[in-house]
Amino acid sequence: MKPPSSTTLLTTNKLGTITETGQHYLEAVKAFARLSYESIYVIDYKDMSFEYVSENPLFLCGYSAAEVLKLGYEFYFRQVPARDLELLTQLNEAGFEFYAQIPVQERALYSITYDFHLLHKNGKQILINHKLTPLFLTPEGKMWKSMCVVSLSREQAAGNVRIYKQGSKEVWELIPGKKIWQKSAKPSLTERELEVLRLHAQGFSIDQIAARLYVAPDTVKYYRRRIFERLGVSNVMDALSCAVGSKLI
Repeated sequence: MKPPSSTTLLTTNKLGTITETGQHYLEAVKAFARLSYESIYVIDYKDMSFEYVSENPLFLCGYSAAEVLKLGYEFYFRQVPARDLELLTQLNEAGFEFYAQIPVQERALYSITYDFHLLHKNGKQILINHKLTPLFLTPEGKMWKSMCVVSLSREQAAGNVRIYKQGSKEVWELIPGKKIWQKSAKPSLTERELEVLRLHAQGFSIDQIAARLYVAPDTVKYYRRRIFERLGVSNVMDALSCAVGSKLI
């Protein structure tokens, strides 16, 4: 299959004439990048370029931040396997179509998250997660600039495309191979389950959590099982990752 072109990736978000904004906001982005262990970059959809790329090596695949900044979207065509590049094309088309249906005044509240592989210069692949949200919209409400946060994926395979709205309990998931979004509710935990998970995040053992909550260790184990069931995971690390990703803790 022929790899998609950069034009294919963004045809559904074609921009008209827009006025440039000041660059002072990049100082805030850079400050955020200094505080985060994740990779940060800013996309400009007007010319399909990267406006900022942080120094975190996770996303760079052996390049320098300056080299990735210069490459822009060409970076994807070099470092993303063909199968995952096709996935990115599909989710871009579906994502912009979804976005077009949202009232303009609400569009800045939405974010999208998905997983795909990056190929390092040394030949090794890693599965990463992208979380992407708008920074600026055009006067017509189209995506102009966005910020992307890159981290290691907690999933086992590429895909897992989801859209979230700030302040909403709803989540939309893209059905694999189709441009159909399936709406569901975010997972939820009780206050006591959240308390158990927070204590696990602090590194406390089951016995230590039990002592702090004045319950038996078996009670803590019961809460853990409930947490795993509600979040659809099988261990504490995945539960913590899912809870953080869903903004439960």
